[in-house]
Amino acid sequence: MTTVETYATLDDAARAMGSDAAYLAGGTLLMRAVNEGNAPDRLVRLNNPNPKEFRSSGDKLILGAGLTMAGVLSLRELDFLHPVARVIGGPQIRNMATVVGNLFAEHPYGDFATALLALGAQVVPVGQGSPRPVEDIFRDRSRVGLISSVEFHRPRDPRAFGFLKVSRVKPKGVSVLSIAALLPREGGRIRGARIAFGAMGATPLRSAGAERALEGQSLDATSIDRAAAAAIEGLDPPTDQIASAWYRREVAGVHLKRLLTGMERI
Repeated sequence: MTTVETYATLDDAARAMGSDAAYLAGGTLLMRAVNEGNAPDRLVRLNNPNPKEFRSSGDKLILGAGLTMAGVLSLRELDFLHPVARVIGGPQIRNMATVVGNLFAEHPYGDFATALLALGAQVVPVGQGSPRPVEDIFRDRSRVGLISSVEFHRPRDPRAFGFLKVSRVKPKGVSVLSIAALLPREGGRIRGARIAFGAMGATPLRSAGAERALEGQSLDATSIDRAAAAAIEGLDPPTDQIASAWYRREVAGVHLKRLLTGMERI
């Protein structure tokens, strides 16, 4: 039988965590496991719903652990992420699903995590000092511990960030794949390209080939075609009930081209 333990602060909850426990925040996926009898022995939660604050410092944006998708949609400062949050389930899910929880959502979920990877986000562990790259979570989610917040820099040019979700059921179906792109430009040239794919591996992954094709280039038909041709480098698409690995490999470049072409025209 699963027991629920309630604590006053994140620090208290972090101290209570162990290999037999899971942290209960929005619970959009964890409660499914509870209902199916697959939950851990202990669920740890906060007395007050998770920290939902949003803060900014210059161009740095700080999202508290319990900020929900609906919360993201309510914030003008996060308008560039509204297209991402809007395709996370339906209204009920968006009211519960949290930004940090999405980092731990296993395939085929985790579209918001894909966007955070493209943005170069860092996570701030509870009681563990300095921020860590979000990639650290994806390497081994079981060893991360509790996260107090996620932080990243707002793109200076809103046209530098783009997102595309491909699903068979619009708008809230699970992803065949999702793509997030951060393409900062200096003097018309891309500097620091980051292209992230969701549902193209066990966790969100960056496309090394697409990034290399775009770096230092203008965003035009030629560079877009090269990025699309190199899109699957660094990716490891799965076969599941949504799509086969073969199909995902075939369409990844097609959808990347659509996303980048849309960003070029803005």
